[in-house]
Amino acid sequence: MYAERVLAGMRPIGRLHLGHYHGVLKNWVKLQVEYPCLFFVADWHALTTHYDDPKLIGDSVWDMVIDWLAAGVDPNQATLFIQSRVLEHSELHLLLSMTTPLGWLERVPSYKEQQENLAHKDLSTYGFLGYSLLRSADVLIYRASIVPVDEDQVPHVELTREVARRFNHLFGREPGYEEKAREAVKKLGSKRARLYEELRIRFQQEGDDEALEQAQAVIDESQSLSHGDRERLYGYLEGGGKMILVEPEAQLTETCRLTGLDGQKMSRTSGNTIYLREEADSITRKIRTMKTDPARARRTDPGNPEHCPVWQFHIVYSDDATRSWVQQGCRSAGIGCLECKQPVIDAVVAEQAHLRERAQPYLDDPALVRNIVTDGCERARKLAQETMRDVREAMGLDYV
Repeated sequence: MYAERVLAGMRPIGRLHLGHYHGVLKNWVKLQVEYPCLFFVADWHALTTHYDDPKLIGDSVWDMVIDWLAAGVDPNQATLFIQSRVLEHSELHLLLSMTTPLGWLERVPSYKEQQENLAHKDLSTYGFLGYSLLRSADVLIYRASIVPVDEDQVPHVELTREVARRFNHLFGREPGYEEKAREAVKKLGSKRARLYEELRIRFQQEGDDEALEQAQAVIDESQSLSHGDRERLYGYLEGGGKMILVEPEAQLTETCRLTGLDGQKMSRTSGNTIYLREEADSITRKIRTMKTDPARARRTDPGNPEHCPVWQFHIVYSDDATRSWVQQGCRSAGIGCLECKQPVIDAVVAEQAHLRERAQPYLDDPALVRNIVTDGCERARKLAQETMRDVREAMGLDYV
């Protein structure tokens, strides 16, 4: 089996905001300690909807990576790279497009949703239709086993699993596969070979998942096996062929409870954002002018924090004592809205000051960021090349 690996990316189409920080980046920082992680700048993906404004993409790439670094993404623990610098993504995307049914792409929920949400753009392009398949290629090229996503992105991961399964079914059956698999079993040694066969039968006839795990462990413990034999044994165990592409699992990220300044989802297009590394005076002005509970038309009117966008910020930024003070003070009209906002202002300003401080070395010396990305691209490329070697061999394209 391949080692667990995480793959995630972001499109560079403008400045990152607090929604990105709390909804994505804080999770990345946590994951990089637990797994080998690859985080990439999805510039080709940005072109699917912003092909008419590529300058925006170019202007956003490096600022976005600096935001990642400021948020705590560590290039010593994770690999940071740019999608378009690893051309193997496009090669795998092309090859997968030969076997992926058109209907699979058209049924992805976000395909029609994005067309409706961006009705002012002409999205009747092949690139936009193939967006989901390129996302699948991004994951499969690194044999990533974990993809952190929001709940509405799970269909993309399901598509990726189907694409991998179909590819393995079509191309995992090399000529003489079963004979080669049985020969590989003998290479385990007589004792392990018997155990492997017993466990394989238990899994295939009884669906015993524990037997599957034990048999996989038998393969993992056999250090003398070649890469090809190891993959044949994994496929033979599950009743399929040689496993070339790994089916990833979706890992649901914790839903970000932070809304925009107007109580709606924080979004650049809605103009309701606080950006990462924003200056203190701008943050203060935005929060002080936030709309509050409509019931509090006057200072003496009691309100309900649940009806106020500021409360969502308290949920994320305030401690229990402060939240209790807000609940009591708002409902009794004991505090005014500006008083209620001040702890949020203080917390957000302090947080962003810390991010600006961590970003400053990269702003002072842009070569630091470019070197990190160059190194990350090289590491990513090596992994991608290994996968493409196996894909080309499986498809019979290794004749050159």
